[in-house]
Amino acid sequence: MAEPEVVQPPTVGLPGRPEISVSRAAGWLAGYLLLCLLVGVGAGALWEKIVRLPTYTVAANGTASTTERGLTEFFGSDAWFCVLGFLISIGLGIVCWKWFGKLGWPVVVVAILGAVCAGLVCWYIGYQLGPGDFERRLATAGPGDVVPIALNLRSPVALVVWAFGAIIPVLLRSSLGKDEEEAALPPRRRTRRR
Repeated sequence: MAEPEVVQPPTVGLPGRPEISVSRAAGWLAGYLLLCLLVGVGAGALWEKIVRLPTYTVAANGTASTTERGLTEFFGSDAWFCVLGFLISIGLGIVCWKWFGKLGWPVVVVAILGAVCAGLVCWYIGYQLGPGDFERRLATAGPGDVVPIALNLRSPVALVVWAFGAIIPVLLRSSLGKDEEEAALPPRRRTRRR
């Protein structure tokens, strides 16, 4: 009687690294991306709460003006987005290394992807929770009304800060941490020089 052939599920891995099943890797990746999306939602709500938006005051003749200080605060939302993104994405990078560090170099791609997704969600949620479209609110404002600008990211390059923050823990751990491959090698014998 012949033994039934056992079909092994497809696996992923790099040379010298343990292989894991594709379905398990996909499950962990989906879980990590879900975590990044939830962190992005929380970051967006926090971003909306801490940013102080400059305002325009509508005059009796229908014109709107802001102060010099208000002009300097225009990029405050971008600055807070970068600060939050850097700190949050360092945490996401640590989680990414813990979950995917054994896969090798793909951990960098996963960390960047997760951080950028969290940043995009933060941007969207912050805008939605903010005061909304500035032009529409300004058009309906009457004399004496104070209209805050829209909470928006004026420099989309700020998303790079999120990606950079996420790869810092990965790069530090991979370059300064204990090398598991080297630890698995037999100890080297020392030879005496005469």
